[in-house]
Amino acid sequence: MYCAHFGLKQAPFTLTADPDFFFASRGCREALNTLLYAAGTGEGFVLITGEVSIGKTMLCRKLIEEAGTQFKIAHLPVPATNPHALLCDLASELGVKWKKGTDEPRIQALIAARLIDIAEQGQRTLLCLDEAQALPNDTLEALRLLTNLETKHNKLLQVAVFGQPELEKKLADPAIRQLKQRITSHYRLKPFSRAEVGDYLDHRMRAAGYFGPRIFSQSSIWMMHAASAGMPRLINIMANKALLLAFGAGQHQVYFSDVFAAAQDTPGVRLPLWLAWRKLA
Repeated sequence: MYCAHFGLKQAPFTLTADPDFFFASRGCREALNTLLYAAGTGEGFVLITGEVSIGKTMLCRKLIEEAGTQFKIAHLPVPATNPHALLCDLASELGVKWKKGTDEPRIQALIAARLIDIAEQGQRTLLCLDEAQALPNDTLEALRLLTNLETKHNKLLQVAVFGQPELEKKLADPAIRQLKQRITSHYRLKPFSRAEVGDYLDHRMRAAGYFGPRIFSQSSIWMMHAASAGMPRLINIMANKALLLAFGAGQHQVYFSDVFAAAQDTPGVRLPLWLAWRKLA
């Protein structure tokens, strides 16, 4: 609705994790470099954790985009919660043909054969596992057993695991301590700082085709950071609403009042105490 008004080619603040909109904040770039280094050196497990709405799925998709043709990617955005189903999903991702009713050991054998075939073709296999905090211990253990497969020089399967902080607590369980010992790198994503919020808003506007001076005023950026606590998904929701309000008022800049109104209409935001009082007044 407001794209033509602001000279945009597409909506800048959708909730889809589109790698074209990836914002290389310091934390996101460090996390991506950690993932790429671990994948490139064949280090087995690498773990990325962060709160809900912080951008783990975006990071996962950016990793897949940057991994390149040297990797065969298996992406499980919503992993199955039991070992057999997870193995079946992984087999399908790798192009393994299997029949319904095939038991777990046979599926494992088929996956192992496929991993060897991929390695012989000069590729590495990278499994990207999102929302891993939902996996029970026996499923995580099945995943660990797959990483035992190796050639003389390299692991046949490398795993990038993305999950909420609850996953860290799960991995502290002594019952799966062997899996925790396989994690060679761990990075916890942090919310954007106030300066990064301003840069993020500007980055997404320009990625959507905008040319010109920054649209979001400094006071609106302050409000955006205060209300979102630096969480990208909340920023996207409020920024979209604020742009609509600015468009409705015929403005070509977003002001504090626009973001404040957007924050009032957005569940999950945390208004500063004095603004919360103003909302109730």
